[in-house]
Amino acid sequence: MKIQIDPHTLERAEERGANIEEITDVIENGFSIPARKNRLAKEKVFSFERERLGKFYKHKRVEVIYLIENNVIVTVTVYVFYGEWKAENASSL
Repeated sequence: MKIQIDPHTLERAEERGANIEEITDVIENGFSIPARKNRLAKEKVFSFERERLGKFYKHKRVEVIYLIENNVIVTVTVYVFYGEWKAENASSL
């Protein structure tokens, strides 16, 4: 299925520390999570191993909220969380 990444999603990704490749990877390979307002969502944990805003983080979890319209995945927004997740929850570790 084609993926259409909305400009709003790209703006939020830049602010929050994600990129277009990670957004696409989450949609294609992430785990489904609950979402509100008849939307869909997936998440994936990535190894990070560096500082962000002056603090060191082992992982980052990227969550993508999206819809399916006319057989096209259309992103709504992206959230990025920094921390450490256990291996069973870390899909890409």
